Amino acid sequence: MPPYSVADYSILDARLARLVNEGQQGLLKNGLIGIEKESLRVNRLGGISAKAHPITLGSSLTHPYITTDYSEALIELITPPFPCKQKTLQFLSDTHRFVYGKLEEELLWATSMPCVVEGDDSIPIAQYGRSNLGAMKTVYRRGLGYRYGKVMQVIAGVHFNYSVPEVLWPVLKDHQQVAGGISEFISDSYFALIRNLQRYAWLAPYLFGASPAVCKSFMQGRPTDMQEFDAGTYYYPDATSLRMGDIGYTNSKENETGIKACYDGLEEYIACLKYAIETSCSEYERIGVKVDGEYRQLNANILQIENEYYSTVRPKQSLLNNEKPTLALQRRGVQYIELRSLDVNAFHPLGIDEQQLHFIEAMMVFCLLQESPAICQRERDAIDVNETETAHHGRNKQLMLQRKDDSIRLRDWGLEVVDAMQGICEVMDHDEQGMPYMSSLLAQREKMLDSAHTPSAVMLDEMRDNNEGFYQFARRMSQQHSDYFRQQPLTLNRAHEFEQQAITSLQRQSEIESADTLSFDDFLLDYYAQK
Repeated sequence: MPPYSVADYSILDARLARLVNEGQQGLLKNGLIGIEKESLRVNRLGGISAKAHPITLGSSLTHPYITTDYSEALIELITPPFPCKQKTLQFLSDTHRFVYGKLEEELLWATSMPCVVEGDDSIPIAQYGRSNLGAMKTVYRRGLGYRYGKVMQVIAGVHFNYSVPEVLWPVLKDHQQVAGGISEFISDSYFALIRNLQRYAWLAPYLFGASPAVCKSFMQGRPTDMQEFDAGTYYYPDATSLRMGDIGYTNSKENETGIKACYDGLEEYIACLKYAIETSCSEYERIGVKVDGEYRQLNANILQIENEYYSTVRPKQSLLNNEKPTLALQRRGVQYIELRSLDVNAFHPLGIDEQQLHFIEAMMVFCLLQESPAICQRERDAIDVNETETAHHGRNKQLMLQRKDDSIRLRDWGLEVVDAMQGICEVMDHDEQGMPYMSSLLAQREKMLDSAHTPSAVMLDEMRDNNEGFYQFARRMSQQHSDYFRQQPLTLNRAHEFEQQAITSLQRQSEIESADTLSFDDFLLDYYAQK
């Protein structure tokens, strides 16, 4: 007998078997998948660009596919949701090509962790024009800088957006014999999916983590227990994703502020975020809100807005105009989920590849069909510990994670989950050429058996083989990706489409600015007064 309890996958197996027996297994496929990929614009030496977001790319306020995140230099490329992964990746590729066609003597940094960081003053906060809406986005980012420091905000990541196939919902509701409306069932099911994604949150940094080392400049002289890889690099020997560890962007002040989102259901989740947005925090009061006529932050509450709450996964609903996210969820329920724990894949020009997408989609289905009880405080604490331990030491063969009342080796738990996903991958491979889901699953199984196959291990091996520090490795990969896209320009028709989108976005920004009639103070009052 193993020294731990094997999880019960009987409900998963029963739900999958019923879909197969009724000939409805095809409904599991063609969920909508979208990607959001962040990259720092850097100069040829790897320093964070001081240049404004290129106007030739359009308006970062209104462009649907090309915007910025925290910094003016942190570009974010967004795909529409597609039922076909190849179309998602092709759109992301086209967007990269368009962007590279507009960059002058700059690169998109190939890794999640930045290099050549010269302190907070070297990081320009994103600017969105003269409108109240644009000012709100900038002030929010200014507040993040005061609260957490600017350096942490320029860590890049890849977000995986997923919505369950619409045709699947009524079938699952019928199978589970759940009363009530379909909208309520969908939101409840998405929250069940989210709870399971949190339980297995350590999988993403282990399998896809690509930030085992960091440039010393990122630490800004702060003390650390990381080891020295070379004169310019810190690392943990068994790290997978320092981005997801305690030096990354997490709500590290949760214990002080007393806010922790509840994922029991939609109402509970909304209530937690609303409390945080409406409750003052003494620490942030000391920063000040409007000082000498300039806003330092939107408010002095625990959260300025919902997006400040960091989580590995978020429930999402498309916003109408300047609607508050919690209000959109309250009015229309959960539309899709956003998995936020993926590092930028430094070995692929897009930052993510098709094999990853197949596995993550299958994992979404696995988490949807698997039993998902509420998360108690003890399990909540275990989830946090498991994620941090995996980020820092995930490739340690003896690393133990916490599950229920037991400890279990990461390797053993990972193999158990991968094996439990096999039936789903076999079903989803029906009518697929080359069995892409099973191929991806087997590749992840190899990583579980031997951590040398993980991206984090491969990165460190390359650095050793080439006698490189993290900076040299990241700069080399960034140049390779730049060459890849510049050697494959867009077709004239596709380039014209992007040019038109850029022009339209600039026109839209101008219209928003012209339509403003309120002062910024009144604009904020109206925003927070939405009910």
